[in-house]
Amino acid sequence: MSLSIEQLKNFALIEIEKLLQMNGNSLSRFSTMLLPEDSLVSETNNRMIYEELSYDCAELQEEFESRCLSLTKEQKEVQQQILEAVSSQSGGVFFLYGYGGTRKTFIWKNLSSALRAQGQIVLNVTSSDIASLLLPRGRTAHSRFAIPININESSTCHIKPETDLSELIVRAKLIIWDEAPMMNKHSFEALDKV
Repeated sequence: MSLSIEQLKNFALIEIEKLLQMNGNSLSRFSTMLLPEDSLVSETNNRMIYEELSYDCAELQEEFESRCLSLTKEQKEVQQQILEAVSSQSGGVFFLYGYGGTRKTFIWKNLSSALRAQGQIVLNVTSSDIASLLLPRGRTAHSRFAIPININESSTCHIKPETDLSELIVRAKLIIWDEAPMMNKHSFEALDKV
C-alpha cells in the first residue's frame, strides 16, 4: 500500500487525535495544531472504504495513460462514454460484449485505474472465483454484495443500512460486473432492492 504525503500526514493526525481523546484531550484545544480532515476520519473507521482508497494514485495514473496507448478506437470510445457517465453522475448500465480475447478485462482494469487514480471507489465483481482474480481487488458478486446462494424472485441481499458495506456501495462511483450474463437474473433484482 502506498499513500501520498498528504494522506500520511492526515492519518498521523487521526492517530494523535485518537490518543488525545483517550486521555480526555483533543487537537482542537491547541490553536496552532493542524486538524485531520473529517472525511478521512470517517473513512478510517470504515475498513472497506479505507481498503478501496488505499492506492498509489500516481502509479494508477501512469498505468491508465500507458494502457490508453494500446486501446483501439472503439475501445477508447467505450471507455470515454463510461468515464463521462461517471464524471457527470448521470449513471447508466453499460454492457460490454465481445468474444474471448477481445480485451474486455483490459478495459475494466483501465477504467478501474482511471477512477482510482482520482481517489474514487470502483467495485470490481465477477460471477466466478477464477474471474475475480483477473481484476484488481476483484471479488465475486455473491461475496461483495451478500447475495444469497439459493436465490429466487423474493430474495434480497443481506446488506443492512448504516453498515460499512452499505456505505461502501453508496460511495462507489462505478461497479464493474464481469461475466454478468452468467448470473441468475434474481441476483440483479436482489441487489436492486437494496
